[in-house]
Amino acid sequence: MIHPCPLDPWVRPDEQCVALTSDYRLIQRYRGHRYSVDDMLVARLAASHAAHPRRILDLGCGLGSVLLMLAWRFPRATLVGIEAQPEHVSLARRNVLINGCEDRVTVLQGDLRYDEVFGVEQDGFDLVTATPPYFDPRASTVCSDPQRAHAQWELRGGIEDYALAASKSLSQYGLFVTCAAPTPEHRAPRAFERAGLHPLWHRDVLPKPDKPPFLSLWVAVRDSARCVTEPPLMLRRADGSRTLEHIEIRQWFGIPCSPR
Repeated sequence: MIHPCPLDPWVRPDEQCVALTSDYRLIQRYRGHRYSVDDMLVARLAASHAAHPRRILDLGCGLGSVLLMLAWRFPRATLVGIEAQPEHVSLARRNVLINGCEDRVTVLQGDLRYDEVFGVEQDGFDLVTATPPYFDPRASTVCSDPQRAHAQWELRGGIEDYALAASKSLSQYGLFVTCAAPTPEHRAPRAFERAGLHPLWHRDVLPKPDKPPFLSLWVAVRDSARCVTEPPLMLRRADGSRTLEHIEIRQWFGIPCSPR
């Protein structure tokens, strides 16, 4: 058997090892939950808004993709990921190990809806990130694969729960960087308000010119702020090729990127 990842000789036949950044790799299941554009956009947004965070928390860290992209970007930071799914926890810990950053990156198993998982940093985190699921299990058929189901459907809560968890975790001047479904438009701002947070920055993401937004990116803070709304980010042109901004985001992580 030829293993696709030289960093981990125990990659299983149903797994692959992909480039996450120029230096970091990620193990993921071929037919399970996979690293997505949501992860890349949230990590890039967090890196552009947070100057020099010393303590970073990723809520619902999944495979560890956002966690590790930020570990790559901020090599002096200490990072913690919280994840409820046992299979995700196992994969995330393996991904931390193969990238050699276990001395400063920790993955904890826990449900972010409960207070007992929040005691890992008494002074709060400078940066909290999250890519919450945003499919309504009442409105669509939930995937039969547990790993994918919990990553995509709101089986353990949605943006409201993540905003509350972020509020409990942030330092006084910390940033919460996340994403949410673009509709209903009021949902994310209300979630921030109920959590005692205020939106600072917002941008919708479109797949193509003729398609509606599929994602909204947000930055929220504790102090009252006037929210800046940027023009939408378009990922692909009408012919299916990547836009220049999409290419630049991928290249920022050191990943070679073709127009397609």
